[in-house]
Amino acid sequence: MADAERTPGFDTLAIHAGAKPDPTTGARATPIYQTASYVFDDVDHAASLFGLQAFGNIYTRIGNPTCAVLEERVAALEGGTAALAVASGHAAQVIVMQTLLMPGDEFIASKKLYGGSINQFNHAFKSFGWNVVWADPDDISAFERAITPKTKAIFVESIANPGGTVTDLEPIGAIARKAGIPFIVDNTLASPYLCKPIDFGADIVVHSLTKFLGGHGNSIGGIIVDAGTFNWSRDKKYPMLCEPRPEYAGIVLHETFGNFAFAIACRVLGLRDLGPALSPFNAFLISTGIETLPLRMQRHCDNALAVAEFLSKHPSVAWVSYGSLPGDKYNALAKKYVPKGCGAVMTIGLKGGYEAGVKLVSNVKLFSHLANIGDTKSLIIHPASTTHRQLSDQQKTAAGAGPDVVRLSIGIEDVADIIADLDQGLK
Repeated sequence: MADAERTPGFDTLAIHAGAKPDPTTGARATPIYQTASYVFDDVDHAASLFGLQAFGNIYTRIGNPTCAVLEERVAALEGGTAALAVASGHAAQVIVMQTLLMPGDEFIASKKLYGGSINQFNHAFKSFGWNVVWADPDDISAFERAITPKTKAIFVESIANPGGTVTDLEPIGAIARKAGIPFIVDNTLASPYLCKPIDFGADIVVHSLTKFLGGHGNSIGGIIVDAGTFNWSRDKKYPMLCEPRPEYAGIVLHETFGNFAFAIACRVLGLRDLGPALSPFNAFLISTGIETLPLRMQRHCDNALAVAEFLSKHPSVAWVSYGSLPGDKYNALAKKYVPKGCGAVMTIGLKGGYEAGVKLVSNVKLFSHLANIGDTKSLIIHPASTTHRQLSDQQKTAAGAGPDVVRLSIGIEDVADIIADLDQGLK
């Protein structure tokens, strides 16, 4: 293969995708374009930008050059056609659903999700008239049974937070295709280094950039990746994409922008009007974090497996949920979807129940007790008393956050120090 035709490897894309030396100054690092707006060449240039006849910068709420580097980089790593960076992972979910759903529409979601997403879907989305229908990812047929004429999407996490469930993406994607609806996968816990959901049928991928892509616990962000695989015009189910847009002189976005129309719609309809723009400074920090993603994720995986093996034999621990652990319920799926490892996050069940969980998070020293994952540092939380406390006991258990559960996000420290801290905390 000639060099010009060579597709760069993942590690190379993590460093170079979307970025070039600054043409004005020669700066090798991507500049932080800390500006609200941009000067137009002339009246015609401005008109063409506002009318979607040309690409360019108008206002940082809609797009920014620093954010554009981040968007191109994540799209390249996920194998998508385009991406849109927004203020948070929750903002990404709102923008996606606002683009897909009308009042009264439904979407199907896995029961095993991050507690904040369960809360958002159950409560906040009701004010938009969007209704969630829950399905058990351990029963693939539940997704097909839940489909009605009102169903407009299926939403899952590739690896569920906090339960560690590895979702069987391929058959769920096939169900979505058969029904003519897009398959949305939150790939936050795996990152594209471990899993590329588009390879298994995803039409849209979302991330909380706050977690492993940024990797250092210093910036909030979210992103939407358009796989370019869905025919938005086929059944006329998605008016935002297949009907003339009055805001843009009757342009039909899917006809005009083809396989990246969804990303465009999210930007020029959702982000433009709802406004959850990502700060250029956060985009800079997250893009820089992505440069070390392959190194960090492999270390996370190696450390987490060693910790899981230790805890599985600890007398105070009733069970460990980590898909890469031999004998785990999801080990076969882990080998298929995340063969390099199940990432940093695992849950453990303590024999002492709720009280033991509260005591453990109070007694560790190296671990930080906080509501986040994906940091270089090891993190710990008791979901039932924190991130999932707004759920009923039944919902907590269904989400993998029962009273005895402690969630660990294993960092990249020396693994012997991580294990020693857990051991003393459990004692």
